[in-house]
Amino acid sequence: MSVMVARKKVVRKWEKLPGRNTFCCDGRIMMARQKGIFYLTLFLILGTCALFFAFECRYLAVQLSPAIPVFAAVLFLFAMATLLRTSFSDPGVIPRALPDEAAFIEMEIEATNGTVPQGQRPPPRIKNFQINNQIVKLKYCYTCKIFRPPRASHCSICDNCVERFDHHCPWVGNCVGKRNYRYFYLFILSLSLLTIYIFTFNIVYVALKEEKLGWCAWGSDTAGLGLFPGCSQSLTLLTVLEVLICFFTLWSVVGLTGFHTFLVALNQTTNEDIKGSWTGKNRVQNPYSHGNIVKNCCEVLCGPLPPSVLDRRGILQQEESTTQEESCPRGTSAQEPTVAQGPVTAVFSLQVPVPSLSNAEMPEEKQLTSGELPVPSQDAGQAEH
Repeated sequence: MSVMVARKKVVRKWEKLPGRNTFCCDGRIMMARQKGIFYLTLFLILGTCALFFAFECRYLAVQLSPAIPVFAAVLFLFAMATLLRTSFSDPGVIPRALPDEAAFIEMEIEATNGTVPQGQRPPPRIKNFQINNQIVKLKYCYTCKIFRPPRASHCSICDNCVERFDHHCPWVGNCVGKRNYRYFYLFILSLSLLTIYIFTFNIVYVALKEEKLGWCAWGSDTAGLGLFPGCSQSLTLLTVLEVLICFFTLWSVVGLTGFHTFLVALNQTTNEDIKGSWTGKNRVQNPYSHGNIVKNCCEVLCGPLPPSVLDRRGILQQEESTTQEESCPRGTSAQEPTVAQGPVTAVFSLQVPVPSLSNAEMPEEKQLTSGELPVPSQDAGQAEH
């Protein structure tokens, strides 16, 4: 018996999404493909904080206050949480147009622009949109086949249009857009505070050690607790290493935080600031600014967070047909096939055997008994003569 089994394979939408993103945990985590610098960010933060908690924090907790490591732990956990939230979330990717939608947009553009003579360059695909009495141009994306919403832009690294695109940050391994900008800002703000905190208390640690023991007596003590004899020289080198990392990180991270604080106060993006969208020759005012720093900060950092429009974990069903050969067991009629177990749809193709005529069912003139030879008929004998 031949059995045709149609199995339904569950495919998630994130497996078929275009663009250059990587997904983990069944589509719950979304990142860019280039993640090397993101791993460097994790290494620098985890390494510096691990050295600080392992050595300086213990001495400072005994000599000054036990609240020092507690506050450092709070800053560290908050910085790591906002970093992972920024890196693993959808920044606001806009889905590409379906084939029918793209064809309709093309027809609409041709109807608006008319037929372009051969050899002439077609006009730019732009729509004018008015926001707060300001004309904003909506540009057409030839990759995504859509007119991008206001403030959206196409990221060349991730190959996606991102709503309220700010920039692509390799340090977090993801684009920064409408859905994760607030977490990015909170990350660099908390990282700045953590860097200043560790740098300050490293200097305090060195000053206390110098005041208590003197620079030449550092080799006789180990972090003030005497727990690791013979390791004082390595501890000194690690402290210097922490100070150097914090010193060079301080300028870049604190400067970046100040720049984005300025942008948040104006309700402006990095992409708009680089292009000079609102400070160019035309002196066009920013239509998204409320004219108030508090209102702008509340909108950017405290406004409602829109849901993702990708539906990454939506289900696409594809059928895969497989043929299986099964033999009927004894005592089972061919007309009663065994149904396969599990969530499958079975389509049976039955091959009914044709019964052969037995000796008892043959006509009387053609019945033979066992052991008899067939006797030719008289007609056959006359035909031979």
